[in-house]
Amino acid sequence: MQLIHKGKVKDVYKFDKETYLFHFSDRISAFDVQMKTPISGKGIILCKFAEFWFNYLKFSNHMVRLVDEDKLLVKKLEIIPIECVVRGYLYGSLYERYKKGSITNVSGRLDLPLASRLEVPIFDPTTKSETHDQPISESEILSKKIVNEEELDFIKRSSLDLYSRIFNLADRAGFIIADVKFEFGRDSSKRDIILADSIGPDEFRMWDKSKYIQGVIQESYDKQYLRDWLTRIGFKNEVEKFSRFGKKPEPPDLPVEVVDEILRRYKLAYSVLSNIGLQK
Repeated sequence: MQLIHKGKVKDVYKFDKETYLFHFSDRISAFDVQMKTPISGKGIILCKFAEFWFNYLKFSNHMVRLVDEDKLLVKKLEIIPIECVVRGYLYGSLYERYKKGSITNVSGRLDLPLASRLEVPIFDPTTKSETHDQPISESEILSKKIVNEEELDFIKRSSLDLYSRIFNLADRAGFIIADVKFEFGRDSSKRDIILADSIGPDEFRMWDKSKYIQGVIQESYDKQYLRDWLTRIGFKNEVEKFSRFGKKPEPPDLPVEVVDEILRRYKLAYSVLSNIGLQK
């Protein structure tokens, strides 16, 4: 098979004229820097997550079938170059932009604490980039002719609806989905817009509902655990320093205990969500 694309996590191969093969690797990145240390078994969990969500959500998607425990066969699509982020809580980059006053669709107040629940979830799209995704407004999406007005409305409504369904499942399992990222693509045969890429702990933030407290860093069952660890050791500051010169710092080796904890949290996230989702 021909390697088409080597991403941060997935390797994409051309399977035949109509399909691609996703190989979910054990790689992990944070702050747009690829870590040197793999998370052995992570790829299998992400592949299981992708299969689970595509089946559970029952929204038209590009999955064909599971090929191996870490490989998924998908339809070839024309990917729409937008990261469709839906946020239900004030956290991560949204909180940073909020404190700077550079985002206006959250609240008229500037004193909301970290991890505040938003009155209603918001559609907060970004560009799709291999280096660093940037927020993009709906008017910019239309002016750049990435999609037309009808298509944008469909993508936005679909993203908000999918977030609601994922949020409700997590809520039943005792967890909070703070935000999530979706991708969509056009089916080459029908030209319909369908759900693409994958959904898992690399694409959402998930918190323990029983431990949720406004104003503090949340205990995350997703990639945020790695971001928090890297922040504590000063690596995020290094990333910001290097970015001024268009460069990236050398990533640190991940300690065994950090690797083990990331995998434990990914496995737990899959276990609780899939168990609830499979109940009749």
